Amino acid sequence: MMRISAQLQSALARGTALKVISGLTNFDRHRVAFVVKAAEAGGATFVDIAADPDLVRLAKSLTRLPICVSAVEPEAFVPAVAAGADLIEIGNYDAFYAEGRRFEAEEVLQLTRQTRSLLPDICLSVTVPHTLPLDEQVQLAQDLVDAGADIIQTEGGTSSQPTHSGTLGLIEKAAPTLAAAAEISRAVSVPVLCASGISSVTAPMAIAAGASGVGVGSAISRLNSEVAAIATVRGLVEALATTRHAKSER
Repeated sequence: MMRISAQLQSALARGTALKVISGLTNFDRHRVAFVVKAAEAGGATFVDIAADPDLVRLAKSLTRLPICVSAVEPEAFVPAVAAGADLIEIGNYDAFYAEGRRFEAEEVLQLTRQTRSLLPDICLSVTVPHTLPLDEQVQLAQDLVDAGADIIQTEGGTSSQPTHSGTLGLIEKAAPTLAAAAEISRAVSVPVLCASGISSVTAPMAIAAGASGVGVGSAISRLNSEVAAIATVRGLVEALATTRHAKSER
């Protein structure tokens, strides 16, 4: 935990961390700026952008929030960190699933080892692929922590097929990542971030399941209205705050 900033460490400890994700394959400066501004104005804890030095500099000019960069190539992190990235993330695999690419446990573990050897001192988050059976996700999470991961992220929104609308549909959408968070958080000593398919309805469920925070991407990045994007971020922040308040009263 020493590699995590005090601000982020505090939010993770409270179970109120909110990461706003612009997308691993999103190199559109306008859209990245849109997401970063919404995260800043809405009160997010940190933002996650593609591992690109120019985008890091852009984000740094727009926000004081910690900047996380995502990639699946360890070498891509080095110039992004040199440009000012505060932490790094191996994951946000959703774009690759659409192309038919899977990430097996051994590959993710090898990427983690390579990244840690290149950057031994920066906070490293690693996503556990939802395509693995749940017991294998748990084992991989444990192995990743042993390899130097500071945060474990879960996913699963792309694999869920909600059959209902409204609140029930939102719960169905989040079910795979919530299940992973519940199992993995019991097995590792580092913070778990629950991402992919999360909404203001299911963010409190993620914390109740054992996660230290949530990551949200398309729910914000798909919007075209700045007002709507900020409102969505604020809704998530308020949902997480309500969860913390409820816990403190028990």
